[in-house]
Amino acid sequence: MQFQLDQSIEVLASTPSVLDALLRGKSSAWLNCRKSPDAFSPIDVLGHLMLADETDWLPRVRMILAGHTHTPFEPFDRFDFQRLIAGKSIDSLLNDFATLRSQSLQTLTSLHITEEQLDLPGTHPEFGPVTLRNLLATWVVHDLGHIQQIVKTMSNEYREAVGPWRAYLSILH
Repeated sequence: MQFQLDQSIEVLASTPSVLDALLRGKSSAWLNCRKSPDAFSPIDVLGHLMLADETDWLPRVRMILAGHTHTPFEPFDRFDFQRLIAGKSIDSLLNDFATLRSQSLQTLTSLHITEEQLDLPGTHPEFGPVTLRNLLATWVVHDLGHIQQIVKTMSNEYREAVGPWRAYLSILH
């Protein structure tokens, strides 16, 4: 599949409702489960996605569109989400994420990015040269990867409970 901005927006727009379906109404045990002590819990993933919308994707889009070809993007602190989730209920966080993502996509749409602009260059602080197309495709795959992470983490909670069926449950491998 070739990158298409409108198809990307379809996925990005659905992430809040997917997370809402997975996380709203879940107990603290589900929201805070982890595959390992240093891994993200489902609620951490939500905070991480909120942080990325707030500080990463659109600032980088704007840098590329402004022609800052050789100025590296600000490094993204993947763990700075704690301030966004501290003391908030899952309902509040899911509502905040839905609002934030809606605003992000409205802003992205309002930029009227052309096919030619998708090939504009930017500079990643670690990877070096990237394009706007690379950045936007990464946003989509980043969302999908974290949805997968939540599902795998939650599935892992019943790793032992499924007994011999584990052999048929590829998500537990």
